[in-house]
Amino acid sequence: MTSSHPGKSDDFRYPGSHVTLQPDPGATESAKAAPAAGVSMSIMPAPDRPSRRFFLKSAGISLALPLLESLSPRRLSAAGALGSRAGDAIGGGRPRRLVCVGNALGFYQPEFWPSQTGRDYTLPDLLQPLAPHQGDFTLFQGLDHGHKGGHFAIHSYLSGVRTMDAKGMPDGNITIDQRAAESVGGATRFPSLAIGSEDGIHGGCLMSWTRSGTRVPPIPGPRELFRKLFVSDNAADLARTQDRLAMQGSILDAVNGDARDLKKQLGRRDQEKLDEYFASVRDVEKQLELSRQWAAVPKPAPGMAEPENTGFVSDLPVLYDLIALALQTDSTRIATLEIAGGFEASAFGLRKDYHALSHHGQVQENIDGLLKLERYQTEQFARFLGKLKSIEDGDGTLLDHSMVLFGSGMANANAHTNVNLPILLAGGGFQHGEHKAYPTTGLDKQPLCNLYVTMLQRFGLEVDRFGIGTGTLTGFA
Repeated sequence: MTSSHPGKSDDFRYPGSHVTLQPDPGATESAKAAPAAGVSMSIMPAPDRPSRRFFLKSAGISLALPLLESLSPRRLSAAGALGSRAGDAIGGGRPRRLVCVGNALGFYQPEFWPSQTGRDYTLPDLLQPLAPHQGDFTLFQGLDHGHKGGHFAIHSYLSGVRTMDAKGMPDGNITIDQRAAESVGGATRFPSLAIGSEDGIHGGCLMSWTRSGTRVPPIPGPRELFRKLFVSDNAADLARTQDRLAMQGSILDAVNGDARDLKKQLGRRDQEKLDEYFASVRDVEKQLELSRQWAAVPKPAPGMAEPENTGFVSDLPVLYDLIALALQTDSTRIATLEIAGGFEASAFGLRKDYHALSHHGQVQENIDGLLKLERYQTEQFARFLGKLKSIEDGDGTLLDHSMVLFGSGMANANAHTNVNLPILLAGGGFQHGEHKAYPTTGLDKQPLCNLYVTMLQRFGLEVDRFGIGTGTLTGFA
């Protein structure tokens, strides 16, 4: 989705719509936006929030616009400054975004790690598709969470905390995406989007977790993601949705009151269990409140037809495109994508499945098959980075203002190890272009969560710890 800058043209059209904005000769410079002749239209911010989201309204039809510098509250003389919540822009810039991509089986390490460190390193085979973007990302070697458990530890990829250890942690096993989403609140329609298949080993997608230890269920395919992002309810459905939300809210209020009364009669252990229940109820309440807030707000025009689900392998580029659209339209600022179940090796003409190939046993035929699957993943990730770089965003690109993490909670699936995880971070305004190798043992070893602290601070959170982190990551800014 692209648009001309108003400063470069006298009028411009938003893709997917029949609305052309033209300068009004009688308008002030700060609010030159008028519809085509014969159409009564107003530009207004999203209700009840400091926001950079605006909507065109005409004859009962509303159209959400992507983020546009010319339609900022400052330029439209809107009252008040931009909100200072995390993820928002500072000084009139663009909001920050966060995308986390992971797979469940890691990467074949001899073809993932370069032999040189620093700058000007030679990309190994699996990372060759990323060559056009080598200056836009950093490769981190030697970072992990210090866990063992193979497949049963990969769910700690974005948290640093296994579910079995969550009760002993101040913030449970909340993942970096959900920690960032807590700070965004209702600034976007969707505080975060989790995308992935429910099929696969050990229950499918396990990458995103809330503070209360609840797994965030994934959106399984491009059709469902498209409808969530862009298909609005009609008037009758909207009325039913609002009635349902009101009813659910009153039910939750009653449950909360009953639970608090009950707590007074319980022993300490049961009170702890009830506190966990309260945390879950609060999560639901927050979701209901956000649903109420956005129920009547129109969804943006996608500029593309609704896709079909054709299988996770062929769907992967479409999912990436939809994530880029979600960021561009400010429908969300946070997304996760897990490549796990549903990534069928048969789509590549291979007889063994992905999991079996990851246990290659050093058999070259298996390794060759595995590399086909993994190289396709890096090819599609490279395409995604190119897409973000091609989208103008204020004084830079969408990639400049988006941190994009790529990796896995599994290091070597053949040996079931979770140390020295494959980790790559692109965009976000960091100084990139290096392969950084950190000590894997001793007092100088740093946890992966230190990188997550650095990322959360860049997102705008005032934090000095996350998960098992001890501070920010040394040598990276």
